[in-house]
Amino acid sequence: MNISVWAPYAQCIELDLPGRRVAMQQQPHGWWSVFLESDSPVEYAFVIDGSEPLPDPRSASQPFGVHGPSRTIDHNAFHWTDAGWQAPPLSSAIVYELHVGSFTDKGTFDAVIERIPELRELGVTHVELMPLAEFPGDRGWGYDGVDLYAPHHPYGGPDGLKRLVNALHRAGLATILDVVYNHLGPSGKLSKSLRPVLHKRDAHAMG
Repeated sequence: MNISVWAPYAQCIELDLPGRRVAMQQQPHGWWSVFLESDSPVEYAFVIDGSEPLPDPRSASQPFGVHGPSRTIDHNAFHWTDAGWQAPPLSSAIVYELHVGSFTDKGTFDAVIERIPELRELGVTHVELMPLAEFPGDRGWGYDGVDLYAPHHPYGGPDGLKRLVNALHRAGLATILDVVYNHLGPSGKLSKSLRPVLHKRDAHAMG
């Protein structure tokens, strides 16, 4: 697998792995990359010019929270059963806005699956999931997300989200994601985690 990060002003980047570090190679246009031979998930972080290990800002999985190492995901390993899925038209949609953390006592994607029959009975056609990006702590509204592509790990992480979407489609329900891309949470935010990476003017422009 290839792991990469965009860090145009870095002088040296190492990939921090369990028990070892591997030097990353500088590529054109500010990218750094390294190839790892592994058939199983790998936990990793970036050490930039001697910094503390930092999670991947493009991480798909943060099993240890916003400050912990990232984990690689093999998306092809998941078995989807929704081939040919067609969402109901939005023009006649009945949308249910759902907060995963409070919809059930367990507060997980899998727990939501157990209640899909109730949503169908209600007449819902589309389930809008409130923000799922990784945020500090276990429970919250989700509007302080940090790792924008990593589904919140206490909810069940990326595989849990896939199971939920799969189950919703089997039940004939479409999924809408409520996303927040215009700001980041105060803890573990991008401007902090990438401070050694970005030039000051770039960091300021990103807010």
